[in-house]
Amino acid sequence: MNPEPVKAIAVEDIPMVQKGDDIADLILERVNLLERDIIVIASKIVSKSEGRVVKAEDVEISTKARELADTNGFDPVHVELALREAKEIIRDHGVLITETKSGLVCNFSGVDKSNAPDAEYVLLPEDSDDSASRIRNRLVGVSGLDLAVIISDTHGRPWRKGSINIAIGCSGINALKHNAGKKDLHGRVLKRSTVCQIDEIAAYVEPLMGQANEGIPAVIVRGYDYDDGDDRASDIIRSREEDMFR
Repeated sequence: MNPEPVKAIAVEDIPMVQKGDDIADLILERVNLLERDIIVIASKIVSKSEGRVVKAEDVEISTKARELADTNGFDPVHVELALREAKEIIRDHGVLITETKSGLVCNFSGVDKSNAPDAEYVLLPEDSDDSASRIRNRLVGVSGLDLAVIISDTHGRPWRKGSINIAIGCSGINALKHNAGKKDLHGRVLKRSTVCQIDEIAAYVEPLMGQANEGIPAVIVRGYDYDDGDDRASDIIRSREEDMFR
């Protein structure tokens, strides 16, 4: 028996999101959801709806940010905001890799200038798992369907060139899918096989979302047989003791 095909459906014509906009309503107005759909939402529109946008004119640059910016040729406002969002600076020579207060290890604490008006910067949601839960609760409450939500963002990787879409928040879907106990093609029982299903799904929809002016900040994934539960995207992050690059 052939498995059901997995489809990625772009949610088109979502307007420029402003502070206070209801992301769930914007999606429900534009697509008919089905049972067990997964809604993948770009973090940027979540951040904008939550008021996580900062104007350059409102940022007072610290001495530390100025020094890092001058040393590396960085935008001092960008550096200042990255430092404010960071729990720890991991690398600051030629790059600015930080651990954010939510535990993500990323460039410039995820602070972004792309797809933002001139002289404005978009910060990541304060807690993307909580944001995913709020959006899902609204979607489920209105539709009456069993749904999952993933919030995604584009990140680089220390061991490979090029960025990729990853999950930074989730609700209604387990972050990880465990294959231990299943059999491989030769009948051997898998003892240790864990897949980060929310990262896989986030990467799957990136060609539709894009990173430039595609204007597709939400995608519906339909037909994927996911493991659901109470995992959070924060459960993916390796502890410092397990992180081979720190």
